[in-house]
Parts: sequence; C-alpha cells; structure tokens
Amino acid sequence: MMEHDSLDAGLGDADDDDFDEAVEAEDDQLPDHRYLDREISWLSFNQRVLELAEDPTVPVLERANFLAIFASNLDEFFMVRVAGLKRRIVTGLAVPTNVGRAPLDVLSDISAEAHRLQLRHAAAWTEKVRPALAEAGIEVVSWGSLDEDTAARLTEYFQRNVFPVLMPLAVDPAHPFPYISGLSLNLAIRIRNARTGRQEFARLKVPPMLPRFVEIGGDGPGVRYLPLEELISNHLGDLFPGMEVLDHHAFRLTRNEDMTIEEDETENLIQALEAELLRRRFGPPIRLEITEDMDDVTRSLLLSELDITEQEVYRLPGALDLRGLFDLSRIDRPDLRYPPHVPKTALAFQPPEQNGRADLFGAIRKGDVLVHHPYESFATSVQAFLEQAARDPHVLAIKQTLYRTSGDSPIVQALIDAAEAGKQVLALVEVKARFDEANNIVWARKLEKAGVHVVYGLVGLKTHCKLALVIREEEGRLRHYSHVGTGNYNPKTSRIYEDFGLFTVDDQVGRDLTRLFNELSGYAIEKKFKRLLVAPLHLRKGLLRHIDKERRNALEGKPSGVRIKVNSMVDEEIIDALYRASQAGVPVEVWVRGICSIKPGVPGMSENITVRSILGRYLEHSRIFTFENDGDPQVFIGSADMMHRNLDRRVEALVRVVDPAQVQELITLFTLAMDDGTSSWHLGSEGEWTRHSVDESGAPLIDLQEHTMALVQRKRRARTAR
Repeated sequence: MMEHDSLDAGLGDADDDDFDEAVEAEDDQLPDHRYLDREISWLSFNQRVLELAEDPTVPVLERANFLAIFASNLDEFFMVRVAGLKRRIVTGLAVPTNVGRAPLDVLSDISAEAHRLQLRHAAAWTEKVRPALAEAGIEVVSWGSLDEDTAARLTEYFQRNVFPVLMPLAVDPAHPFPYISGLSLNLAIRIRNARTGRQEFARLKVPPMLPRFVEIGGDGPGVRYLPLEELISNHLGDLFPGMEVLDHHAFRLTRNEDMTIEEDETENLIQALEAELLRRRFGPPIRLEITEDMDDVTRSLLLSELDITEQEVYRLPGALDLRGLFDLSRIDRPDLRYPPHVPKTALAFQPPEQNGRADLFGAIRKGDVLVHHPYESFATSVQAFLEQAARDPHVLAIKQTLYRTSGDSPIVQALIDAAEAGKQVLALVEVKARFDEANNIVWARKLEKAGVHVVYGLVGLKTHCKLALVIREEEGRLRHYSHVGTGNYNPKTSRIYEDFGLFTVDDQVGRDLTRLFNELSGYAIEKKFKRLLVAPLHLRKGLLRHIDKERRNALEGKPSGVRIKVNSMVDEEIIDALYRASQAGVPVEVWVRGICSIKPGVPGMSENITVRSILGRYLEHSRIFTFENDGDPQVFIGSADMMHRNLDRRVEALVRVVDPAQVQELITLFTLAMDDGTSSWHLGSEGEWTRHSVDESGAPLIDLQEHTMALVQRKRRARTAR
C-alpha cells in the first residue's frame, strides 16, 4: 500500500488564482463554436436506444422493451428538459446553451428532431417489431381481424372488467373541458344527439390501472393481444346510449413536470416538496400526441382548449404511448429474451464453505474489494454488508446516503433493524431525486419512525454521492468500513444498471467519509480530503488539475493520457481542458452513455480525442476517471457526471482506487470498450453517431457486456477449481 500522503486527490495546494489565470489564457486559443448542442445530443442518445429496437439480431421481446424505454425516455425529456427551456424563455431567465444560438431556434431544432424520431419509433413498431413478434407467435391484433366468437368473448370481458371503471366526460355549456392528466392515454369522441341532431364532444381516459394489452384466449400455440384502447373504442355505443358516435381518436398530453423549490425561502423542505408535487400535476402542456387520422375539427378543439401550438403537436401513425410494451415483459418466453444471467458473488465475499455465511468485515480487512454490478451480486455484497452491520453487536454506527431506493428495500430494512438494535444510524435521504420524490418522502418517514436520524441534505444542493460508513469496535479501537459506489443503493436497479463499488477498511477513506458526513449532517466545512474528490468544493478543480497535469506531461515528452467514462459530458470547463490536452498531444478517450457535447477529431483542436458509446442489455452507469500520470496511473470511481449540476449543485464523491490489480481491472475494461473490435457507437465531429457492430466480413464485434459476464464466470470457475 502506498503512503497516504501520496494519495491526496486534490493534487496539493497550488495557487488557485494562478491556475485560473492560466486556464483563461488557454481558452482564448479555442474556437468559438466548439460544443455540440446538449439537447440534440440527448436525442441522439435516444436514437441509439431505438437502433437497438430496430436490430433484428436482438431478441424480439428485448426489442419491444427498447421501444418502451425509448418512449419513456422521451417523455422525461419533454417533461424536464423541454419544459425547463420553455419556462426559462417565458419567465425571461437565462437559457443555458453552449452552442451560441437563440433559445427559440434551439426549441425549433428539438421539435424537428423529436418529430423525426417519433415517426421512426412508430415505424419501428409497426413495420419491424410487431411483425417479428407475430412470427414468434405473439400477435398484437386489431379489432377488425377478430372472428365473431372472439369478439363476443372480448365484449363480455369489456362489460365485466372495463366498462365499470370508465368515466366518459362530456364537454358542453354545463360541462367545461376536463383536466387532462399528463401522460394519460385518452379518446377524443364526437357524438350526435339522435333527438336534437346536435354534435357534442366527450373525452374518455383509458384506465391506466388495467392491462394495456388484453390477452385473447384461443386454441392455437401462440398468444394474441388486443390494445385496450381498441377494445374501448369498439364499445363506445355502450357508453353513450341513444347517441350516434361519429368519430373517435386517441390523444396523449405531456405536461411540464420540471420542479423548482426555493429552499432558502422555505421553513420545511418536505412540506414545500409535497406542495410542489401537487402543483406538478397541473403543469402547462408541452406536447400533444395525436393519431394521424384525427380530423381537423377534433384537432382544433384540442389545440384551443389545451392552449398548445402546432409545433407541439405530434401526429403519429399507429398506437400512441408505446410504454405499454413494458407489459409484454409478463410473457413467459425466455427464448425471446437475452439469455439469463445470475449475478455471481464477488470472489472476496464467497463463504469459506458451501451454504456458509461470508464474513464481509473479515474479507474487507484483508484488502480493498472492488465489486462490479450486475455481473457480481449486489445482494451478496452491498446488501449483505449492511445487513451484517445491522446485526453485528460490535457495530456502533452506520451512516449512509440514499438517493433512489424503495420502501420495501432490504437496504432500508437493514437501517431500521440497526436503529432498533440500538445502533446510531444516520440516513442522508435525497428526497428531491426527480420523479421519486413522493416515494422518498414515504420511506424517509418510515426510517424516522424507526429511530433513524434522517437528514435531508444541504440547502441548494442535491446529495447524489453513494456512500456508506460502518463504525465497528475491534480490540478496543474503532475501525471504519467504507463503501463508495457509482450507483444507487437499490437492489432492483442493481440487476440492470452497470456499476462499481469499492469496499475498504483504509483509515484515510474512513476519516474522509466521517468528515464528509459531518459536513452533510451538521455545519462543518471540510476543505480537503485525501482519497476523495468531493463536489461542489473541490471535484471540478481536482479534475481540471489532473487533466492539466497530463497536458504538461505530454509537452515534456512524458507518458500521458486521460480516460473518462460518464453518463453525460457537457461541462464546458472540463471539455475545454480536454481540448487543451488534445492540442498538447494527450490521447483522450471518452466513454459516454448519453449526452456528449465534445466535438472529437477536429484538426488543431481535438484530433486526439475519441468518443465511444455502448448500449445493451445493461444500462452503463458507472463513472471512471483514469490519468496516465507519467506511468503511475491514477484511477477514480464515483457518482459524478460531467455536468454543471453535478459539479456545482450536487454533493458528489469520487474515490481513488489504489490496489494495483483493481487499477488494472478498470484500465483493461476501458481498453476493451474503446477497441475497434468492440461493438459500440462512434461519435463524429459534427455530432453524428455511427454504430459499429460487425467487422468487414459481417461477423459480429465483441459485445462488452457479454464478454464481462463470461470473464466473471471464468474467475469463479478458476476459484472453485483451486
């Protein structure tokens, strides 16, 4: 183990003012239009998700799942990103844009690209995935294709299971236009009064609590489904007796759900958050999806009543709201899915004998343990670590951050068990985690009732870091057992999110975490850490110093290199530092899942920068930062993306990995991800992403995730053989 003094993550106490002046001078040498638009880049990410749905080599139920993911992603993009841009424009606030264009032009470009992608998404379902499902024996049929007996059975199903929960709402002088909830699927219905001849309008919400696809029984080997809205549409006469149904069309509204809370002006964050959640339900409309056959009369009425513009209307062929394809996950057809993968217990945490219980504290005392989820089990590592801490009589205290989890989570239960056993337990709960706010409030109160000390973070900041600290008494002294991760303490998402977690008994990390938790729960302000880089005070500056050191090493002819794996890369200061490093000859490799504003391969600016993206059965979620450091690589993992909010408005933490074998493991993974023989998307200088999945002969390239699964399995077999 290296001496602690050499592990200072902040690279010493060089004069900050001198460093800032040098950076500003370098910025003058960079061209003005050097960033890709972040919103268009996000849409490009969702296009990569769509390309997986279009890929015939992907199992067909997985393709349907990717279509649903695309739809869900796009909903959130409109509810948050587009809504935020519009709110700023309306209120006159500065609109963040790194491409030097007017905000209205940005919105126009977003609209055009989103229209194109939604049409492509609809075509992928109707022309590719739906026919492929039918070939596999899973048909999504229309009402007109049913025979009389089947139609009769479905009518009976409708009367028994659907009709009682429907609520048609008339629109007339006595009934104003109803409130349309965000993301709900609705039918706009025009009817004629048979007695007066007057035309009326009604709205009918498709009940979200019912299965979106109604299974049709039959004698054949396959299975058939009818969309719920089609079943309802063909029984409208039952809802409007004595009326003539003239026309009906599906529509769907997206509302602004961007949340703003002035924390410094509120006395109670939870009460303010609950009020904001109520307000969010009634946010202004920002997108209207309609079927392509909707008549002009109905469309004009919706535009008028919803106060929405033509640019915000998306006229689509086929079914709306393909999030409903998530429901197909209930189909028991493993042959149409990715081969099952059961996460393996990390070698260090395997019990000494079969059916025995592992001593995680003993394993961590032997040396740092790096765990890679979901290839290695979350349940037998992170979860077992906290459960063992909860029942261990020598454990005195547990401190943990919680960003997204669930009320029935074994993580929450372990903290409750620990508190009820008389241990000191601190849970720093980030209740403002977007779209999980209501759930977070519920289980935060559950923790409080059990005696856990619940803290809701710092005013003006979200606590996004993934940290757990266990204080254990051993032989008359206190020892720190620490976990720093890249992903949430969530057993459910740990099965589909790719993440790393580092367990260590290193006293320096323990002291760093103790200081950080004190800062989060009290009023301490820690200026410096040894093995951590922490936002918002030091993370940006620390990374900029590491990147600049690589630049200086390159200029001096020393080995240099920067590798960064993140979900998003949009921060201008970090990007500019990478540009300057590239200009000095530093090889820069960026592995990004989502947004990336870097323009790679531009002569004189970024010809030494390479950007790759990998998407697949697991969501790439870990963050890794490696610096060549003149032949002595420094590697960090943690929770921070390269975005303004992560570096300036969140509490984030990176920990330095020091075990040579673990450093090499992370470097080897990165090398394989960036290799031309690995399946990935390559980013071009104009923002175009090109998929590389086969070689010149048409043979498939290496699938990184499958390769990693196989590698973990081989390690396990080798251990068993010994």
